Amino acid sequence: MCKSLGEFLEQKRRSDYSGESENNALEGQQVDDASVSLASPKENPSAFALPVSRARQLISFYTMSQNPNMSHLERNESAPLPPLWVRCDGSDPKQTIWMGAEPLRAGSNPEGILLHSVTCVGPVPKKKISADLEKLKENHRMRHHSSDLTIRGFARYEFLETTSLESLSLEDTLTPLERNIYADFTWNNVTKILQTPPLTSVAILKVQMASGSTLSSVYELNRELQFLLSLAESLKTGTTDWPKRLGQKPAIELVQKLLKDLKDEVDGLKIPNKNESESPQDNTTAAYGSMKALFSRRGDLDFVEQLWSKIWANIVSYEELVTCFTLVMKSLQCGELQAPVHQGSNSLLSKLIRQSYHGNVETVSLSGDTPIRMLLEIGVDKLKRDYVSYFVGKELATRIHLEYFLSTSVELQEQVHHVQKLHHMLEIVHNCVELLKLEQENLIFLTQSCINYYKEKPLNEKHVFQLPVKTAFVKEFYQNAYPQVWRVEISSGQGLKKVRTMWQFSTSPPAQQMNSSSFGLLDDTDVCGHKEEMCFITMTDSCPVYF
Repeated sequence: MCKSLGEFLEQKRRSDYSGESENNALEGQQVDDASVSLASPKENPSAFALPVSRARQLISFYTMSQNPNMSHLERNESAPLPPLWVRCDGSDPKQTIWMGAEPLRAGSNPEGILLHSVTCVGPVPKKKISADLEKLKENHRMRHHSSDLTIRGFARYEFLETTSLESLSLEDTLTPLERNIYADFTWNNVTKILQTPPLTSVAILKVQMASGSTLSSVYELNRELQFLLSLAESLKTGTTDWPKRLGQKPAIELVQKLLKDLKDEVDGLKIPNKNESESPQDNTTAAYGSMKALFSRRGDLDFVEQLWSKIWANIVSYEELVTCFTLVMKSLQCGELQAPVHQGSNSLLSKLIRQSYHGNVETVSLSGDTPIRMLLEIGVDKLKRDYVSYFVGKELATRIHLEYFLSTSVELQEQVHHVQKLHHMLEIVHNCVELLKLEQENLIFLTQSCINYYKEKPLNEKHVFQLPVKTAFVKEFYQNAYPQVWRVEISSGQGLKKVRTMWQFSTSPPAQQMNSSSFGLLDDTDVCGHKEEMCFITMTDSCPVYF
């Protein structure tokens, strides 16, 4: 696959810092799809950086091996070498961090080598940036003896809310905030360094959202999911790590009250309270803090779903779970429990309740892993219905679109995986609603992208979902902000003779070897009591050498 030099650098940066080998929609992708072809090997973060002198030797050996005029060297023309990139330690005056070489070919015939050099200065204060676009253009003209230049810009802005640490709880500050929402802009005819992307730019919104952030508005639902996953794991391992009780009352006491209230309603001693089904966990939700706008709860919970809601946050032992189900089974067998359940509910308990309508309930032995499996089943059913209610209710998808995730024809463990995927989709879409106020058409596109991805792929919370948006829509997020990455690409020539010069500003180092010990502090620096923002300036030059 062809990748531009900007893409290569971004992939290197990502692999250096996250260890992630998957291609994550690299940042230069929209700049030039027909860019120079570069190999992008999976990089070992511990790879040793070489001095420039040694890197030049390797590049020289590589170049000779590709030169058809070196007849004394054995060459396998049927298997040409891939491009070579050498990590440098930045110890030279120009602070070179990469040197590269790639073959130039006309068909199968080697024509030459395209040499690359990447240098980086930093961290330096933002206010000391002194690059001039006209000077960069003039240097390119003189270096490559060209007059017709193409100038293209790229910028990346993060679109996350800034949250004051003083407003966070201790739990919030200890949890990594894996909510990465940013936009990449590309445009032609750059007019100056650090130019704000014009409204004619092409804008791509990119979303990478890991579940579990305590600031997420679906955090409470994620806690339900985590409990569900622990049940699924216990069926595989035979051991269960019961969490601490989140609520204020024991699960047994809550189940007893639920059964009594239902019996009183049947006996006419109590009027059904709609609010109880709408907020079945009012003793646990208060703990999540005013910062978290809780995910809107369904108001149509049936008995089985209410039972799950009473149990999951309050159960602390296997014995307590057995007691809870024993209470339910006794009520069923005595005819005291006459509760409707949703059509399509597939759990064993739902089937037993349906049997009770006809006065014939089979006996179930509450031993072994049966109680855990019964609880897992009703949890899977309940969470599926939560997610469907959101996506269908918001008119972002239909039940047909979600059919893959709702199938009960697969094993229970596979259904759990489907629930995980649905939750990740919810995290992505709902947080985009909360943080960016995306328009309906954008939300539909994003939802369908998630659905299509997860129909084919396993759960991957590091995947970056892309959404084309109108630049005017995100204007207010970037107009008065500094970009995290800003790059200008100056190119000239065509085909094999095409050459590039790149100047890039970034708020993070472009390579792993630029660590704090060799390049100074990477954090913002205090100068006379004022925070001084730091950045890195990267220059990339390419030069063809013909045989």
